[in-house]
Amino acid sequence: MRKVILFDLDGVLVDACEWHYVSLNRALDKHCSFEISREDHESKFNGLSTRRKLEMLKITGDTADKVWQTKQDLTWDIIRELAKPSREKIDLHYRLILSGFRTACVTNAIRKTAELALDLTGQLEFMDFIVSNEDTENNKPHPDPYILAFEKFGIKPEQALIVEDSDKGMQAAIKSGAHVLRVKNSTEVTLDNVFGKIKEIWTK
Repeated sequence: MRKVILFDLDGVLVDACEWHYVSLNRALDKHCSFEISREDHESKFNGLSTRRKLEMLKITGDTADKVWQTKQDLTWDIIRELAKPSREKIDLHYRLILSGFRTACVTNAIRKTAELALDLTGQLEFMDFIVSNEDTENNKPHPDPYILAFEKFGIKPEQALIVEDSDKGMQAAIKSGAHVLRVKNSTEVTLDNVFGKIKEIWTK
């Protein structure tokens, strides 16, 4: 029976939460003359797409488009500046492939951002595909992105292990019906933790 591992991006495969926090606030300050607090970002916005964050902030129309584009530009610049190959993650992906697993990234980020972050950290080549926030009408915390990934792999939910960190991502993962490994951040996405969960759920 085919088994797959589905990884979230921010806080799981890459440590990008700070990149998004800083770039969004710089864009908000430029176009709206205000910023959101770190506490609000972590408790209310972490794990959501930029468009959803702007909706929650009641920012619409041309202003929303300007904030969104500025935020994307800043994020891409920050990724190009700070992203480095992750030996630990590369080793994890090699082990998963050698053990017969297929992998994909399921994220609320836009595709260009996800591809850039994965490429510069040396992980893109290991992903069968990416499900971005452009691929489903409803993003996390809805389970739709994960359900789409199941369909693309041709598997049932019980054949998948989802690795997530945020509350919104966890809601989506649990609703999807798949097995779930929650981590605090990307430093917990290790060989021991991932294969420990695999052993727990599939070698009973």
